[in-house]
Amino acid sequence: MVHAIRIHEHGGPEVMKWEEIEVGEPGEGQVRIKHHAVGLNYIDTYHRSGLYKISLPAVIGTEGAGEVTAVGPGVTEFKVGDRVAYASPIGAYAEERLIPADRLVKIPDNIDYQTAAAMMLQGMTVRYLLKETYKVGPGTTMLLHAAAGGIGLIACQWAKHLGATIIGTAGSDEKCKLALEHGATHIINYRKEDFVARTKELTNGQGVDVVYDSVGKDTFPGSLDCLKPRGLWVSFGNASGPVPPFDILMLSAKGSLFATRPTLQTYTAKREDLVATANDLFDVVGRGIVKIKVNQTYPLKEAVQAHLDLEGRKTTGSTVLLP
Repeated sequence: MVHAIRIHEHGGPEVMKWEEIEVGEPGEGQVRIKHHAVGLNYIDTYHRSGLYKISLPAVIGTEGAGEVTAVGPGVTEFKVGDRVAYASPIGAYAEERLIPADRLVKIPDNIDYQTAAAMMLQGMTVRYLLKETYKVGPGTTMLLHAAAGGIGLIACQWAKHLGATIIGTAGSDEKCKLALEHGATHIINYRKEDFVARTKELTNGQGVDVVYDSVGKDTFPGSLDCLKPRGLWVSFGNASGPVPPFDILMLSAKGSLFATRPTLQTYTAKREDLVATANDLFDVVGRGIVKIKVNQTYPLKEAVQAHLDLEGRKTTGSTVLLP
């Protein structure tokens, strides 16, 4: 039998249970894959806690890498034995699973399973954030919260390659050092410094062009105060809790600001966009421009501890669960 981490109710890490599941054969447009590695992401905690509602019972997890073990009718792009990875849909915390073939991409030979599982969701998120949500280039000054996290370390490297000036925030001296080593131009320890005042100081009072904010409640509305007039606030996560409802007039009062709440699913909804995004990521990783740091691994059956460490801000870089 195949095992998976399932939840039958929303709540803390303790609601995750290691259980036997039935996978079955792939249907029309589906493939069955055997996971070699599963990515751990903050969105997994939102699905578990109920911040993002899902139908129960459910196998959580949105990212994985493995090999194709069976293909269903109508599937022509993949065959048994192919090395594949994905960043949606939910259902990754399992030894094996069924998945729509159009959500998979083939892994290049120079990228191993753990690296692929660690980078698909985070790396493709960074790609759309830096190249589509706001086109980062040599003239860009950006503020990046959680700069030592999985997305943060990838974003520091990629944004540096694009020529940006990167002001990062992190919560310890160790994490600040890590972000600097990965390309941050300046770093702010938010436990010791006011990140708004320091950002203004670093930009000579001008503010930044764009703020990338995956923290949420604790960095709002401070993130808005770091922007120059007509700057863009990109809220793409809620690590400290969701941003509270706010009066949209705040955006005009603080300088005719723009705000967006993007998701990877929207930017990769079309097959051609998914493939282009993944190939761009594979290219920068393959050329060594972006190095993926798998700093923690846990057995999949110990997902409870992995979530405790992630939410306790004890992790850096990427984390992988091993079936």
